[in-house]
Amino acid sequence: MKIYAFHLLNDYSGSPKVLSQLLKGWVSKGFDVTMVTCKGRVGFLSSIEGVKYQYYRYKFRENKWIRLFNLLLSQCILILKLIKVVKKDDIVYVNTVLPFGAAILGRLKRCRVVYHVHETTMKPKLLKVFLFGIVKLFATDVIYVSNFLSEEEPIPSKHSHVIHNALEKDFLLKAESKIKKRTSLNNVLMVCSLKDYKGVKEYLGLAKNNFEQKFRLIVNATDEEISSYFFDEIIPSNFEVLPTQTNLHDHYYWSDIILNLSRPDGWVETFGLTIIEGMAYGLPAIVPPVGGVKELVDDGINGYQVDSRDEKTLNQKFRFLVENPIVYRGFVESSLLKVKEFDEEVFINKNIKVLVER
Repeated sequence: MKIYAFHLLNDYSGSPKVLSQLLKGWVSKGFDVTMVTCKGRVGFLSSIEGVKYQYYRYKFRENKWIRLFNLLLSQCILILKLIKVVKKDDIVYVNTVLPFGAAILGRLKRCRVVYHVHETTMKPKLLKVFLFGIVKLFATDVIYVSNFLSEEEPIPSKHSHVIHNALEKDFLLKAESKIKKRTSLNNVLMVCSLKDYKGVKEYLGLAKNNFEQKFRLIVNATDEEISSYFFDEIIPSNFEVLPTQTNLHDHYYWSDIILNLSRPDGWVETFGLTIIEGMAYGLPAIVPPVGGVKELVDDGINGYQVDSRDEKTLNQKFRFLVENPIVYRGFVESSLLKVKEFDEEVFINKNIKVLVER
């Protein structure tokens, strides 16, 4: 069995990281795997041992019309480049709904087309209707990263599966060896894209209201993009912003609390990989009260569910956590227990079961 995996933009965000785990798992189980992604980008999908590569041109642009044109052009190139390469017995594995050309290619070649759906929030709405319309037309199987997403974006008459993301075994082992006993709760971490809807401004506001703590923000962006974004902002001394980091272990070790403050009206989290990574270090979490991230954080057990737009409640929950060490220690224990539900071997085996059982 040959697997052709497709992903649009190779970077250091969550969806390519999940696919990289699967690529390694497929190779370890003896599958013939080809990764098809954009040329010239370095990210989690780069240089994986045992994986073959095919590339096509795609460049992300801030201008939405140029970005849309680049997307359409890239998918046409993708189809033309692989139409004589992919065979009927191969599996076309589409990671996120964006590389829609892969699904069209799969239908033309009469392959099984397996979609791994990570997202629900997408703008403009017309693009979302088009992309999910392609899923409905051409997918043979759909894998969702959370129960929330399977209910939010149901695909009628398709074989649907919920497989939660998981932590890499190596990551867990390293985290277990570095878990520390925290005597003071001073360090706060958030890892996200540099977008308003990710709650960046709300995080900055929380830092301004809590000068006793240090707040670290890690964004999937360059130093130049960071400077441009915060150009008109007053940055307090307890707030630091770091560009893209390929290794987050030292940052999780530094932290005492991890946050995800995505605005429910702008971006609904379908999972929350950085949250379970933080939980592997025993970090309590504060997350939105909607989406798949709710399946990771039980309110009042290993963290809190708070709408980041409610500044007063967010600050109250945060202060209660840092000022009550007994509550904090209980959250730490619950986080370490919860993270055991996201085992990588189970994740890979469930995924392979979908690929081979039909």
